[in-house]
Amino acid sequence: MEQDRTRQEATVLTLNPTRLATRLPANVDIDPNSNGLPGIRQLSSIVGASMTVGLILAVLAVVISAIVWALGANSSNPHMAGRGKLGVLVGLGAAIVTGASVALVNFFWNVGQAV
Repeated sequence: MEQDRTRQEATVLTLNPTRLATRLPANVDIDPNSNGLPGIRQLSSIVGASMTVGLILAVLAVVISAIVWALGANSSNPHMAGRGKLGVLVGLGAAIVTGASVALVNFFWNVGQAV
């Protein structure tokens, strides 16, 4: 009785890797498509419009920050000039990220596909 129980436990704990591999899917090949869901074209248009708004706001941030920087520098106010410099850098960074967002997503998509 004790031997049967030990044999059953050994059987339960043993996994056959070849049998397990035959039960797993061998190859999953899924690619994104542009016609799978309704409204994809409208969503793409909305994303493009939001990128345009983002770029316009980044330009506005750079212009306003440059004005603050100039006023701070001309009025001998280093705090205001420093805030203006920081604003210019933030506006330029926002423009870079907004403009490069599609390229960044495509790059990381290709990296993920290579794994």
